[in-house]
Amino acid sequence: MPPSPTESSFLSTRRNLLTTAAATLVGVGGVANASAAEQPVTKAKRLVRFAHMTDVHVQTDRAADRGFETALAHVQQQADPPEWIMFGGDNVMNVDSKDGAATAELQLKTWNRCLKNGLSLPYQVCVGNHDVLNMDADAGKKWAADAFGLTQSYYHFERNGWRFVVLDSTMPVAGGYKARLGEAQADWLQATLKETSTTTPIAIVSHIPILSASTFFDGDNEQSGDWVVPGAWMHLDARPLKDLFLKHSNVKLSLSGHIHLVDEVRYHDVVYYCNGAVCGGWWKGPCQEFGNGYALIDLFDDGTAQRTFVYFPWQAQP
Repeated sequence: MPPSPTESSFLSTRRNLLTTAAATLVGVGGVANASAAEQPVTKAKRLVRFAHMTDVHVQTDRAADRGFETALAHVQQQADPPEWIMFGGDNVMNVDSKDGAATAELQLKTWNRCLKNGLSLPYQVCVGNHDVLNMDADAGKKWAADAFGLTQSYYHFERNGWRFVVLDSTMPVAGGYKARLGEAQADWLQATLKETSTTTPIAIVSHIPILSASTFFDGDNEQSGDWVVPGAWMHLDARPLKDLFLKHSNVKLSLSGHIHLVDEVRYHDVVYYCNGAVCGGWWKGPCQEFGNGYALIDLFDDGTAQRTFVYFPWQAQP
């Protein structure tokens, strides 16, 4: 387990970058944060605090339903609680496989029961790869949208002066999936960013990371003699997305899950947070160095953000 119950990243801000082209990687869980002298100082006003709870993988096995309800209680009992929750995808265990699809309705029933019994806050939902029924690009995506009360698997909404753009990272292909946007979604994203006022800060939410350091450690990705990050681990269209964000300087933040590990990547003026997993290692214990947890995200009126990663007490069940 990590060495402490909570660990905070420092504020996201342009002023702490040495150059606009620099990238900084900061891990959470045993890696020290920047020194006090390096930490930026801001007098910005906090607009909202919300929780990013990703990779719940709810199921009836391993008491995952009780684990999820424990997480929901923990986040709502914070001394400084969030105003709402962003669920980051892989909400149910796995309806994408043949075996998982056979229990899809039970998994969804369990998800809804946990929310009804344990959550009083408003929430939004991102669709993850394990939420796509039978990994079907049409019927499977529609199932996911209907399951989580969405009109489609990607959308945007506004809260507290920020615009949130929720993407669908999963592109089904023969034998599995890749992480990228299709043409229609890419066109929609470009139009959405273009129509957004330049004074409105934007947060991107994707299940699979657009840019992440922890993807290197998700598997033995160096065994070939080179680092190889699979196309299902991180967005294959990260380069054009990065270029698009450069054209829209009000894109400030990108949130993801999928990897079950925690990291922070700063590239140009965008901060990318990969926020672990509520289920830890699929409710079997920690995933590498990271236990069951979620992120508290503070957003400020100057377009900056702060992430606090929080572990909640849960003992893996047989």
